[in-house]
Amino acid sequence: MKIDLIYKEIILFVFITFVFTACSVKYSFTGASIPPEVKTINIKYFPNNASLVEPTLSQELTDGLRDKFSSETSLALVNDGGDLLMEGAITGYRTTPVAIQGNDQAALNRLTITIEVTFINTFDENMSFENTRFERYLDYSSSQNLSDVQETLVGEINQMLITDVFNKAVINW
Repeated sequence: MKIDLIYKEIILFVFITFVFTACSVKYSFTGASIPPEVKTINIKYFPNNASLVEPTLSQELTDGLRDKFSSETSLALVNDGGDLLMEGAITGYRTTPVAIQGNDQAALNRLTITIEVTFINTFDENMSFENTRFERYLDYSSSQNLSDVQETLVGEINQMLITDVFNKAVINW
């Protein structure tokens, strides 16, 4: 009887080991789930096609996306090919008045940045998406000049957009 128990324990151990190693997916503390066969990502430069162009926005967005993927996943960045491919463009950069007061003056202005992204997963087409629009904004006081707060606002909006794209691409939200 004792031998039967040992055999059962060994069989159970082998079965559990097999189950946990047969199907594996890389998980990270960020919640990203990337299949183990996916090793590389190619993030193309995001040109600024908005009617109002902020000169540094394209580079900051592109670098931010590359930094996010390289620091929060084990994917290697490549310039050509890649298991994952991301490309897109900045399609909107605008400021609009919001919170209109009684004297037809805006109490707040809103800076909005819109991007369009295509993401291709060569291992799982169901995880790919095309021409998906991401838009984020922040409000600032109408008593401030955009040029005075622009750097801070653009940085914060970029981080929100980068997080949105990352989540859609590898966290499957």
